[in-house]
Amino acid sequence: MSKSTARFTLDPAFTVGEVNPRLFGSFVEHLGRCVYTGIYEPGHPTADAEGLRTDVLDLVRELGVTAVRYPGGNFVSGYRWEDSVGPRAERPRRLDLAWHSTETNRFGLSEYIAFLRKLGPRAEPMMAVNLGTRGVAEALELQEYANHPGGTALSDLRAAHGDEEPFGIRLWCLGNEMDGPWQTGHKTAREYGRIAAETARAMRQQDPGVELVACGSSSQDMPTFAAWEATVLEETYELVDHISLHAYYEPVDGDLDSFLASAVDMESFIENVIATADHVGARLKSKKKINLSFDEWNVWYLSKWEEYARTLDRSDWPEAPRLLEDNYSVTDAVVFGSLLIALLRHADRVTVACLAQLVNVIAPIMTEPGGPAWRQTTFFPFAQASRYGRGQVLDVRVDSPTYATKKYGETDLLHATAVRADDGTVTVFAVNRSRTAPLPLEVALHGLEPTTVTEHSALADADPDARNTLTDPGRVTPHPVEGTALTDGTLTAVLEPLSWNVIRLA
Repeated sequence: MSKSTARFTLDPAFTVGEVNPRLFGSFVEHLGRCVYTGIYEPGHPTADAEGLRTDVLDLVRELGVTAVRYPGGNFVSGYRWEDSVGPRAERPRRLDLAWHSTETNRFGLSEYIAFLRKLGPRAEPMMAVNLGTRGVAEALELQEYANHPGGTALSDLRAAHGDEEPFGIRLWCLGNEMDGPWQTGHKTAREYGRIAAETARAMRQQDPGVELVACGSSSQDMPTFAAWEATVLEETYELVDHISLHAYYEPVDGDLDSFLASAVDMESFIENVIATADHVGARLKSKKKINLSFDEWNVWYLSKWEEYARTLDRSDWPEAPRLLEDNYSVTDAVVFGSLLIALLRHADRVTVACLAQLVNVIAPIMTEPGGPAWRQTTFFPFAQASRYGRGQVLDVRVDSPTYATKKYGETDLLHATAVRADDGTVTVFAVNRSRTAPLPLEVALHGLEPTTVTEHSALADADPDARNTLTDPGRVTPHPVEGTALTDGTLTAVLEPLSWNVIRLA
């Protein structure tokens, strides 16, 4: 048997857990052009009566997004929810400190719910409350306005604004990145833990059925990482359902080999948060398990943004400026696919995840004001994972050739997972991290129904820097791979260099 071949075994007796549909969530923040000229552009040729771009709605449906986190992000720590409701002409303009912009509030809470309803029944609201500059009272007011059926001042106000039916928001984030010194209203872990606990307790008094997400660390590199989670959960353990994680990845100093192994860090982050949460649970003698909400993740060229931010004219507060509009390459898409694999591999505890963000801002969908919308390279792995990654995640333990990375040491060339759907079909998601060599793959199937390969598609290109643009929106798309076979219970395939692969078996 060749040492150059990667192998693993699939057996329905060995599973990770059921995929929660919320794993395929996304994120809409009032940042740059995510909202304005992204999902909302009155006067656009495709705009509907509410100003929503129907070309974008079509792409979001194709993407398969479920839970959509809103309205931030850093934006939420200065958010006044009452500015975003009522007649648009009467809504105030505000300075947004997070992104040094002017917020018009033309798109607000009602428009967000209308957007989700037009996406379809699987698109669920995930609302963040401001625990940076506001607190318990404002969170309760927002909850009452959004969810109470009627007969109170705030629920009747919602009806007077044209929304007689309550919004039915079940999933709430208790602030955003409160561990970060960049956050308006940044707090210590103890300070945040106390206000999160107070807010959670009050929100549950109004509605015991809400699901709540406490702020975890903004990255595993934060100096307060793990101590932050431990302290926050000491205060909130019995009051919240999830702890959040945020992570972004980019190549550093041209180190593409480490960049391709970014999921090593993501999996470590997940496992370390699980260990910390379970340790707190053990100390509290609680039988409850805290799940994880990975509610910001992506490839983000953050260093470019930081360099740009240093040049900003601080006297200028533009409306919906072009910010964070990263244009993604094939290499970026392969890393992105590997991050999706990392989430699926921990589906037993990662029950919510949000790709940040949905449109224009480090996003899989791009738009031009007054013009077209198109798919970035990262669109395809997400759409395929959302479509085919539903069911039971099978336990995948690879035996793979390795390569050397500066950041993570010896790393497997193969990163993979597999999902068994309710109808018995199996989908293998696999990344070949080698930039130069194809990777033979053998998968042994034990006790599984499939007997044939129905599809093998790959996202790869002779030019690893190829990308989709306004002038060439279809440059990169997944292509079929020939020669993949399932014979006598063994799947054989060859994964192209630097590729994201979807192999479907029935």
